[in-house]
Amino acid sequence: MPSDHSDPRSPAHDPRSWDERASAQAHAFDLIGERYDEVFPDKKGQEEHVRRLLETLPAGSRVLDLGSGTGLPTARRLVDAGMRVTGFEISERMLELARRNVPEAEFHRTDIVDLDPDGTSYDAVVAFFSLLCLPRARIPEALARVREALVPGGTLCLSMVETDLDDTPIPFLGASLRVSGYPREELRRVVEAAGLAVEDERAVVYEPEGGDAPPETQVFLTCRREG
Repeated sequence: MPSDHSDPRSPAHDPRSWDERASAQAHAFDLIGERYDEVFPDKKGQEEHVRRLLETLPAGSRVLDLGSGTGLPTARRLVDAGMRVTGFEISERMLELARRNVPEAEFHRTDIVDLDPDGTSYDAVVAFFSLLCLPRARIPEALARVREALVPGGTLCLSMVETDLDDTPIPFLGASLRVSGYPREELRRVVEAAGLAVEDERAVVYEPEGGDAPPETQVFLTCRREG
């Protein structure tokens, strides 16, 4: 697929096109709603990643959940472990579900690329399958913002689907989403170039239980802010 990196008309460079793209992505997740948890009820890789993160964090740590979806299972598990959780999500329907499922957390309608710490630093950031909703041209920018939001030595838990796509429209649970992905080694290079040291990498082959989602290889990275 052609890359958006050098196209000035792409959503990565044109604010008007970007707003339209973000609105379309949000609408797609509005349509998906509860179906996401129905088709992906078994999130063992994600839950295991959160379990290992919690082993390193004291109660009361600040954790940012980027692309928090319905709040299940991640925000729910973090809150139950005594973390102070903030969630960012672009879909109004997903926010409604997250606030219902995890009323103890604080959720905001915010795009990942608009992340601005504004004086707030996080001990950890979790981004499970959220960066894949960005074009490749904006993923390094998002990672740089994540690094800035982390305390020195803070942890990023990141997951992506291993694939070689750049802002490609795909049918997903009755909606159309634009997604990106990398081969595993390229993903590591992109993350490390943003000043995040990869400390652990694991892969899980996952087959959704229904809908039109095909089997996928999910890559989970545990990263540390350098400097």
